[in-house]
Amino acid sequence: MPETQSKVIAKDNVGKILDLAMNRGKGILRLTPTWVPRSFLHPGKRIKLAPTDWYALGTHRGGIDERWFASTTEAANENRAPDEGLSYVVFEGQRFLLKDAVAEGKGKIIGEAIWNQYQRWPVYSKFFDNMGPIPHHMHQQFQHAKLTGQEGKPECYYFPPQLNAAENHFDYTFMGLEPGTTKEDVIRCLENWNRGDNGILDLSKAYRLKPGTGWMIPAGVLHAPGSMCTYEPQWGSDVFGMFQSLVEGRRVPWDLCVKDVPKDKHQDLAFIVDQLDWEKNVDPYFGLHNYVEPIVDPEFSGPGYTDRWIDYGGFDGQQLVSAKELTVEPGAKCVLKDPGASGWITVQGSGKINGMPLQTPAMIRFGADTWDEVFITAEAAKAGVEIENTGGEPLVALRYFGPNVHKSTPKIGDHRKK
Repeated sequence: MPETQSKVIAKDNVGKILDLAMNRGKGILRLTPTWVPRSFLHPGKRIKLAPTDWYALGTHRGGIDERWFASTTEAANENRAPDEGLSYVVFEGQRFLLKDAVAEGKGKIIGEAIWNQYQRWPVYSKFFDNMGPIPHHMHQQFQHAKLTGQEGKPECYYFPPQLNAAENHFDYTFMGLEPGTTKEDVIRCLENWNRGDNGILDLSKAYRLKPGTGWMIPAGVLHAPGSMCTYEPQWGSDVFGMFQSLVEGRRVPWDLCVKDVPKDKHQDLAFIVDQLDWEKNVDPYFGLHNYVEPIVDPEFSGPGYTDRWIDYGGFDGQQLVSAKELTVEPGAKCVLKDPGASGWITVQGSGKINGMPLQTPAMIRFGADTWDEVFITAEAAKAGVEIENTGGEPLVALRYFGPNVHKSTPKIGDHRKK
């Protein structure tokens, strides 16, 4: 059974247990669930967390509506725990931070190219699950995030069918700004922050969300995610700026607009608006340039198993993060030889990965460990990872990759060529 209590190993002592875990799992590391609350959001109740535990950290911290995967990125929350947002590896009753494992194992964990360039695992993914819409906001571009000592955050969306039987309150996402919108229009919305609804959504367009599809959201692009449970591979940063003052009657504090803005610019509305990637926000073909649907990868598919690209195409020609969905039919096996490390989450069925059990939980207590999440190290990916479906339904897993792992990915819009 999954472990529920384990001893935390300090960074200086990780080396020996990491070697043992790597040997036992043939390069596969078991990860524990990483739950993240948001004080300004309302849990959507679809990410398997037990109903008794939606507010496990206290109502003052907010409801838990996110689960982070293979994360070495800290959550930028007020009153946060020191390890909030960070994933743990668990092995034989002991646990240690994935962040420390990467620092210890370097290239054999995340790949030499990624380690040499970033000295960290520079991406992560999450389930984001909210009951209703959240404010129109953006994640800073790299040049603006750097002003507060942080990094920008482009992100990807995919809406797993397994987690979206219920649409909740609003299955539409506003993205970007209507063509013809001016910066002065947005500045007026910011000027009206304390007058109720500041009208920012009047300048935007809503797109209906569909399970089994996704979007690529560049840094600096406004978006107000709807209530569909979302798998979100993204750059390893937690920067954002809210541009909407009122959501479903709930006030959004100005502090959340300027959370990641230099202090001397907190009232500089022109500067705040200049953080937006204006060309991408007012793109008249926003849907064509950012919407994605799964594309089968024939090289990684075969009898009884299908591997699909779900987030692909990159950002401004850069392959910063990408993701795939693997389906293995009952009784089938396959060997994956990915070109790099990945974070894996099982969303349906049961099976084995390099002999390690996989099981999709029906409900998870806060603090309990599960058998649904692993990290496939670069060493394991290179050697080949055996996946086996031991259950009576399809085994389905999502996995995301770091920068420049693949020689190429499909281009956005290639799904229309099917």
